Amino acid sequence: MNNHGIAAILKNKEASILSSWVDSQLSQSGRRDQLDVHALREQSRSFLSGLSEAVQHGYDEHLSGSGWDEVRASLSNLSKDRAIAGFSSSETATFVFSLKQPLFSALRTAYAEDPKALIEALWHVSTMLDKLGLVTIEAYQLGREHVIDRQHQELLDLSTPVIRLWNGIVAMPLIGTLDSERTQVVMESLLQAIVENEASIAIIDITGVPTVDTQVAQHLLKTVAAARLMGTECIISGIRPQIAQTIVHLGVELGDVTTKSSLADALRVALRKSNLTIVKLDHAVGAG
Repeated sequence: MNNHGIAAILKNKEASILSSWVDSQLSQSGRRDQLDVHALREQSRSFLSGLSEAVQHGYDEHLSGSGWDEVRASLSNLSKDRAIAGFSSSETATFVFSLKQPLFSALRTAYAEDPKALIEALWHVSTMLDKLGLVTIEAYQLGREHVIDRQHQELLDLSTPVIRLWNGIVAMPLIGTLDSERTQVVMESLLQAIVENEASIAIIDITGVPTVDTQVAQHLLKTVAAARLMGTECIISGIRPQIAQTIVHLGVELGDVTTKSSLADALRVALRKSNLTIVKLDHAVGAG
């Protein structure tokens, strides 16, 4: 197959191929209102130009060569951007597959008098675009994995807030199951908050933790130990009757860690340890 012939068609018919291709993308997209037509046209023009250069220098079944590296890189960047923007894999792959029809039309016109050359050209171009379509899907998957990992980390951060209750007193309410990964986030967040707030007391509230097993208890003790190394005393609150029974049944030793049934009780202890107290004002004093 003469690659220069296909490259020449891509170059000489670029304007008509580009116009038909962009129209095809817009008609097939379910997100037309989210597409910047000018940006789409520029992306398509740049890709078509790079494709023409790559074909000019030849290609094999693996689409190897520096020219194809640039084409693949261009598709990878576009696919990752669309993954982040919320496009589906099929919507992303349409960028490549929608090029088939306008390119096939150009080939049919160019090889109208040579059916054998036309069939060969259609086969090579179809195979080439199919491989490039796979590039978009693979890049899209990587982009989605990046989005999912980022969202997972954001959820972990949101699920481990540290609240400043008073000068030198912080609290971390935990909700959900504790595993090794989340425990690491809990520990890092708590230690960072201790430094930022110069906290001498930290309350870890496990009211929202559904179950406490040996592993969860060990995670809590590691967090307490890390805080103590920072010179901060920890109080664990939210020790409900069933949680207390489970801890005893498992034989987990909390040592000299202060535990309370509620966050309010833990705060009272923290204030007392800080030589502070809460006083209910008399109505008459309040009125004055």
